[in-house]
Amino acid sequence: MALISVRVVERPRRTFAMQIYLVEVWKGLAITFRHLFVNLYRHLLRRPNASVTIQYPEDPAVLGKRARTRHRLLKRDDGAPRCTACLLCETICPAKCIRITAENAPDVLVEKRAKTFQIDLGMCVYCGYCVEACPVDAIHMDADDVAVSRYSRKDMIWNMAELMGDKPKLPSASTAD
Repeated sequence: MALISVRVVERPRRTFAMQIYLVEVWKGLAITFRHLFVNLYRHLLRRPNASVTIQYPEDPAVLGKRARTRHRLLKRDDGAPRCTACLLCETICPAKCIRITAENAPDVLVEKRAKTFQIDLGMCVYCGYCVEACPVDAIHMDADDVAVSRYSRKDMIWNMAELMGDKPKLPSASTAD
């Protein structure tokens, strides 16, 4: 049996200033106010990219190449949706916000197609799993549309027409649910 050596570590002695936390509070406030005044100065100079705050919606946010924004369905050359209703995106979705019903396709090269395709953007967590799971590259999250707020929860459920861009989904003036 091996002996385990234990080394005793002594704590540093706490001074009176440390015990009342007054000095530590002042240090934290100094850091906070330094950041406030530096950002305020940069904002007043109006240097590009100097301040973190953007004036949205007058100045739209610059999105990165890999930003995941609103969903969109891609079309084939004939205008039909590219979705083959394999239900992989519905299965992998952690929020369970995708609903697809399948039907037989008239094209003999395609076994199935989506009869209905709905995404509840109010429940979506924008993880991008649906895009990664799609074997036919039918769904993308690169619409560069970050303003998806609506007045009611019913307006947050988008169907195939809105996702393909055929019919724009405008906010209604109804009251919120």
